[in-house]
Amino acid sequence: MIIVSWNCAGAFRNKFTSLQNLLPDVCVVQECEDPMRSASDSYRKWSANSLWIGDNKNRGLGIFAKPHIRLEPVALDANGLETFLPCRIDGLMTLLGVWTRRTESYDFRYIGQLWKYLKLHAEALRTKTSIVMGDFNSNMIWDKRHAAVSHTSVVQQLSDIGLESLYHYAQSVPQGKERDATLFLQRNLKKPYHIDYAFIPKNLLPSSTIEIGKSSAWLKYSDHMPVRMKIGTVS
Repeated sequence: MIIVSWNCAGAFRNKFTSLQNLLPDVCVVQECEDPMRSASDSYRKWSANSLWIGDNKNRGLGIFAKPHIRLEPVALDANGLETFLPCRIDGLMTLLGVWTRRTESYDFRYIGQLWKYLKLHAEALRTKTSIVMGDFNSNMIWDKRHAAVSHTSVVQQLSDIGLESLYHYAQSVPQGKERDATLFLQRNLKKPYHIDYAFIPKNLLPSSTIEIGKSSAWLKYSDHMPVRMKIGTVS
C-alpha cells in the first residue's frame, strides 16, 4: 500500500491531479478544502471516498482513498487539539493523519498539540498496525524553543508505543540531521527544513520505503514536498 502525505498549501481542488503520478492508495492532505462544500465537481468526484476535518471549509485536514479501500473514522476525542484525523483502513490498520497547528498557548503550539494528543490516546495507538503521518511542523533543531515539550519528547512517546520514523530508519540518520527537506519556507530554496514525518510499527521498517518529493517538481504547487511511503500488507 502506498500512502502519501502532503501539505498542499491550499486550493487543493486545483492540485489533486498532481498526486496521480505518485500512485497513492491513500492520501493525507493538510490545508485542503472540504470536498463536500467545494464548488469543483471534479474535486468532489475524486474525493468521494474521504474524511475531512476543520473549522474553516477552505483549510482543513483530509484523508482520501481509492474507491475500493474501506475508510472508517475512529472515535478518538481530540479534546480541542489541532488537527488530528484518525481512521481505519480496510479494517486492518489505524492511520492518524496529523497537521499540528499554532495555538494560543505558546508552550503547547505545534508539536505540543501532538504531545498532548498522544498523552490522551497512546494506548489506542499502541498496536502493530498503527501509523502516524503528516505535517508535524517540528524538528529536533528547535527543541530549545519549547520549554514544556519538545520534538524529541514526542519522538520518544511514539517509540514507547512501538512507532519509529521510517525516513530516519531508511536513511540511517538521527533526528535533526535530515538530508532531505520537506519544507522550503516561503518557497525559498535557501530555507530548507524537515518537518513532515511517517512513523510506523518497528516490525514494518525493514520492508517499507519512503521518498521525499523534489523541489523542482513540487515547489510550484506548495512550500511542502510530498512524503510517499510504501508499506507491505498488514496482517
